[in-house]
Amino acid sequence: MQVAAAEVELQDLFVQPTAVGAPETVTLSIVVPLYRSADTLARLLDALGALEVEGGHEIVLVHDGSPDDTLSRCRALIPLVRVPVTLIDLSRNFGEHNAVLAGLRVARGRAVVTMDDDLQNPPSEVMVLVRRLLADDLDCVYGVYREKRHSLFRNFGSRLTNWMSRFVLEKPRDLYLSSFRCMSAFLAAEVARHEGPFPYIDGLILQATRRIGSVEVEHAARASGESGYTLRKLLRLWTSMFVNFSVMPLRAATVLGFVLGSVGAGLFAVVLHEYFTTGASVRGWGSLMAAIAVFSGAQLVMLGLIGEYVGRLFLTTSRKPQSVVRGIERCRGSSPRVGEETVSVRRERLSVGAGRRG
Repeated sequence: MQVAAAEVELQDLFVQPTAVGAPETVTLSIVVPLYRSADTLARLLDALGALEVEGGHEIVLVHDGSPDDTLSRCRALIPLVRVPVTLIDLSRNFGEHNAVLAGLRVARGRAVVTMDDDLQNPPSEVMVLVRRLLADDLDCVYGVYREKRHSLFRNFGSRLTNWMSRFVLEKPRDLYLSSFRCMSAFLAAEVARHEGPFPYIDGLILQATRRIGSVEVEHAARASGESGYTLRKLLRLWTSMFVNFSVMPLRAATVLGFVLGSVGAGLFAVVLHEYFTTGASVRGWGSLMAAIAVFSGAQLVMLGLIGEYVGRLFLTTSRKPQSVVRGIERCRGSSPRVGEETVSVRRERLSVGAGRRG
């Protein structure tokens, strides 16, 4: 079915029973984690608020402990947005995936889009994802960039992450993972159930469903600032992918142990053969020390790998928080009486207790 077939009214395709007393739903929720977003926030909210969505939409902003004035800018701007806005303030920086999960838990949409805050995902492309989700009755749709505007390092890291996820997460070969994605309410609820302190959104999605598609979208140059994509974050992402969603590293360690053991047994057989056929002892203190170093290094790597699994298991069972919500502020959408909306935001913010877990 072609994407154009989804031009019918969105709320008609999203008809679902609503439980008595359940929060009022909207057609679409847009979840955006915020970190150092002060310079792009006004343009982002203006563009997202201007979207025309049958059945209505909301914006969920998650302030992920940004050290700049992102939070104060949010509080000043959200009363001016014409659609409902929810602002979640995390107590510190927990990371992008943790922040997205906090946003998914309060999203009311029958479809949920997650996107970055740097305007490299043009807000105008949001509905492209939603239409593809509806047209093919999918649980998730990823945006595939026609032309990527990231740095060379980030492009390399993304390609390597996608390549590794084929083996670790059994990702389909033709599927490209990105942070610009649209999920059904069913899938968003399943992903949001995860309580572990080391989440990986794409791993959770691939564990829950295989009804996943993709669609080409535009990718803009970064509007302001520099990317926070660093080698340290890339390594943390890979560790979460390998350790939290697969036992493949343990299997690889087992295979490596068999290989090294076989090599050692072969070398021992050579030594015995030389001794019994020629009566000569095999010299080579340097080679012996090199072999010991290789085997010892392999053992330490395996122990470290097992320690990583055990350590994460300990932190999970000891209930290390995935995120801690300091407060939640809501705005129903701007009206002619903007001052009244501002008061409603402040009252709800003051009524929220500190220290809630996300």
